[in-house]
Amino acid sequence: MVNNLELKRKKPLVLEVRDELERMILGGEVPAGERLNEQTLAALMGVSRAPVREAARSLEKDGLVTTVANKGVYVRKLTLDDALELYELRAMVFGYLCARVAATGDDQALADLRTSLSRMSEAAEREDESTYFTENLAFHDKIAEAADSRRVAELYISLCKEVRLMRLRVLSGPLALEVSNQEHEAIVRAIESGDIKAASRAGSQHHLNGKQRLLGTYSRERGAQT
Repeated sequence: MVNNLELKRKKPLVLEVRDELERMILGGEVPAGERLNEQTLAALMGVSRAPVREAARSLEKDGLVTTVANKGVYVRKLTLDDALELYELRAMVFGYLCARVAATGDDQALADLRTSLSRMSEAAEREDESTYFTENLAFHDKIAEAADSRRVAELYISLCKEVRLMRLRVLSGPLALEVSNQEHEAIVRAIESGDIKAASRAGSQHHLNGKQRLLGTYSRERGAQT
């Protein structure tokens, strides 16, 4: 963890604090439902409480934290219905982004996506879920960037961050990784062909399939607790 952002910052302090706090939340260091203690966080980061407070306000706009009157700011705790809705929204938005990339015919973007596919395939063969997860995020981010639609890309990335609050390992096990990457391959093939409708369908279906994987994971974990 960065313990003195004042000394190490390369951009405005509030943004540095925001990025660090977001990393802690998405990484599970500050779990869902936990109250953000401004004083403790400020001490950990080596800053005053003011930038921590401003960072929390920014993260609330992104749906990662919520303010409870007279109690404080808490890391948002998603319900299953929240997560399912986020998957459906991501399906619509990602389909649009994939269609835009297919329309551009950007050779460099395709090369980057092919590189990501190769890395995910290698990680899946090693059953390296951690590396696969990282490369999976990068793959989706590359499509969002290549679509050249800043507002839609920002919306998509925000939705992806929100769903990570669920803290469920949707991609777990060699078969799940293989199936997921087959879906990525279908997306890239559609983009390569310049088929806008096929790219949109492949992108949307990928997240709808993810929704079903989420339901399966949720059911298994609930069953294990009973």
